[in-house]
Amino acid sequence: MDKQQIREKVWKTLEDNNVASFPRPVFGRIPNFKGSSIAGEKLSKLDLFKKARLVKVNPDSPQTKVRELVLSQGKKLLVPTPRLKGEFFLLDGKEVDPRRASSIKGIASLGERVPIESIDKVDLVVVGSVAVTIKGDRVGKGEGYSELEYAIMRELGKVDERTPIVTTVHEMQIVDSIPREPFDLSLDCVITQERVIKIDPEGRKPSGLILNLLPREKVEKTPFLKEYLKRYHPNYFYGKFSS
Repeated sequence: MDKQQIREKVWKTLEDNNVASFPRPVFGRIPNFKGSSIAGEKLSKLDLFKKARLVKVNPDSPQTKVRELVLSQGKKLLVPTPRLKGEFFLLDGKEVDPRRASSIKGIASLGERVPIESIDKVDLVVVGSVAVTIKGDRVGKGEGYSELEYAIMRELGKVDERTPIVTTVHEMQIVDSIPREPFDLSLDCVITQERVIKIDPEGRKPSGLILNLLPREKVEKTPFLKEYLKRYHPNYFYGKFSS
């Protein structure tokens, strides 16, 4: 199956088995699921979480508990603006109410907007997923923003090869295989409501933007990305894919 077929199958499976959670239906989303809070709790007990001081977490519903746990443990939380609109939201768990600040509305109202260049090095990256494999492959909802955010952070030295990338999903989101492309993220750990799957990503994390695979239409639709490229990769606009 191609990636979209995998997405459709997982979305349908979650809905048909009534493990999908609000907001529903989950089609077209990073799907929320029953047990997402349990998966978040399991993540919080791992050393890679305990040691992290600055954690980047996606703004989707199934990772709400993860964001709350980051803040409740006094860590700093970094959340991208939806669809890479520009700055990131930075929240300090020592200064905000964790429950309120972990919601999408709370992030926007309580978070400090910061340019990506100004943030400290990220210790842990948590991404949302539609489907994953036990080998560390993943697929999101198809817009590619997690990959773009990671690639930009990698180029700016905010993450490196050793920075763990993890996701929380339902067991039914684990599939046998996912087609892999050079810009895809590789997971270090998959956490479900039932288990923790540790993975060796084997150096497969992208080291930055792969310009010859970056569609022009995507750039035109993402002002932040367009401005970033003009600043750091001006040759992209001349068809010369070099930094």
